[in-house]
Amino acid sequence: MAGLDAIVVGQVARDLVLLVDDVPDASRTTPARCRRELLGGKGANQAVGLAQLGARVGLLGVVGLDEVGDRLLGRARSDGIDVAPVVRREGTPSALIVDLVDAHGRWRYLEDIPEETLLTEADVDGAEDVVRAARAVLVQLQQPLPAALAAARCARAADRLVLLDGAPHDPDAAELLALADVLRADAREAGLIVGDPPRDPAAGLRAGRELLGRGPSLVAVEVAGEGNAFVWPDGELFVPLSQTPTVDTTGAGDAFVAALTVGLLRGDPHERTARYAVAAAGATVGHPGGRPALSAAAIEEQLARIPAS
Repeated sequence: MAGLDAIVVGQVARDLVLLVDDVPDASRTTPARCRRELLGGKGANQAVGLAQLGARVGLLGVVGLDEVGDRLLGRARSDGIDVAPVVRREGTPSALIVDLVDAHGRWRYLEDIPEETLLTEADVDGAEDVVRAARAVLVQLQQPLPAALAAARCARAADRLVLLDGAPHDPDAAELLALADVLRADAREAGLIVGDPPRDPAAGLRAGRELLGRGPSLVAVEVAGEGNAFVWPDGELFVPLSQTPTVDTTGAGDAFVAALTVGLLRGDPHERTARYAVAAAGATVGHPGGRPALSAAAIEEQLARIPAS
């Protein structure tokens, strides 16, 4: 496990994606125009994106000791992800997420995520050597606070790049922000921390500056429907969304985080990394489901579709 570029600490789930024209009313049915069954969950999606972008990546999450867990890990291995750190938990089914998407790109999630499929502090402690060895540690804040803190503390003690994905709005979570190098928050998550979701580029940049003062050295904040604000100590930038038709926004943030991480590991300038991350998100919204498809050609196409900042 030594020498990984990144370890993703987060959710692993079976994704069932159904694309319909319209969601039926109660006691009605509708046919699915497209059905996809995928390795999913935010952690797995980000690990897939990192692998597609050429990173050597491992995954620390939880699946059941069941047939679904076997299939999920087999899919991850075929994607080039090191799944040795994944915890197999006896007595629980693996997590399931049903993504119901209508013809207007609006999604509805049905989730069965047993508590036992969430990481514990002990799970993270058991993977300490893996976490300390990776160049970057990505921590999803869907996971319980003790597990997220354990991962961030371990990575910081080893002087690794710590990237938080989500909203540490728990009153006891200020330490997480202080441990982070990078914070990525969508509009709703940013609103939980700063008070109101940013609704325009100026508000996104203000939120980014406020969050920067809490510890991270780079903050990326979504402005829903508009783009993403990036703030760092000596600069800031707003990058509009790429002009591409949207089928399903599921997984766009995960592709964004994967590309953001790769850009930082390469040492690219923040301005270039910002556009790269937005392009990766754009390359994910054109198909149903959260699984990314981050080929070099797809990202180049999206870069050409991003309006001037």
